[in-house]
Amino acid sequence: MSITKAWDWTKNTDDKWLNPCVESAFLAERWQAEGLMKFLDLGCGLGRHSVYMAQKGFDVTAVDLSDLGVTHLKEWAAKENLAVKTAVCNMLDLPFEDSSFDCLIAYNVIYHTDTPGFIKALEEIARVLKPGGELFITLISKSTPAFQNSADCRRIDENTVLLDEDETERDVPHFYVDIEDIKTLFSEWTFIVHPKEWCDHIIDSQKVCRRHWSMLVRLK
Repeated sequence: MSITKAWDWTKNTDDKWLNPCVESAFLAERWQAEGLMKFLDLGCGLGRHSVYMAQKGFDVTAVDLSDLGVTHLKEWAAKENLAVKTAVCNMLDLPFEDSSFDCLIAYNVIYHTDTPGFIKALEEIARVLKPGGELFITLISKSTPAFQNSADCRRIDENTVLLDEDETERDVPHFYVDIEDIKTLFSEWTFIVHPKEWCDHIIDSQKVCRRHWSMLVRLK
């Protein structure tokens, strides 16, 4: 059985998780223009993308493995008078019918599992998206030193490592990819915005850059 674990939001001290990613404005404009208004925030965390997209008029559903995260989002949405549907669930078994959504964000989410878990999560995303639906996703890069220098005892499989760099993510699995992995894993998808590798943040204690991939893909 694949490993998944929720973030411990009681340990979070960074307000950045309350601000939508910089790509959100582009995605909202694009999806509105395309008429893709039924939106799923997969791994919503504290709710930053759900609130933003609801404010833009999207029909928003948000899910996360963390009860605390979903509760925070529900309280935030209520204060903003926004209608956001929520559920606490595992990304490996989403509680939705096939072809339920037009568009989906999975920001720093579905790599929090092992290799079989990632494949299953991506299958679940494809299942709940409508044909022609779009996915914006971030993945964590194998060029990150935490992967390259991981001790064998912390490596779950050839692509997956347990990390404890941050208390919020202690012992949460991280599945890493390179560009060839991406081409293989997303061979059934059409690339709208091709994969771009970038530095997410510097880990203060180690002065090490954690690198991610981001991309926008369409379900064929």
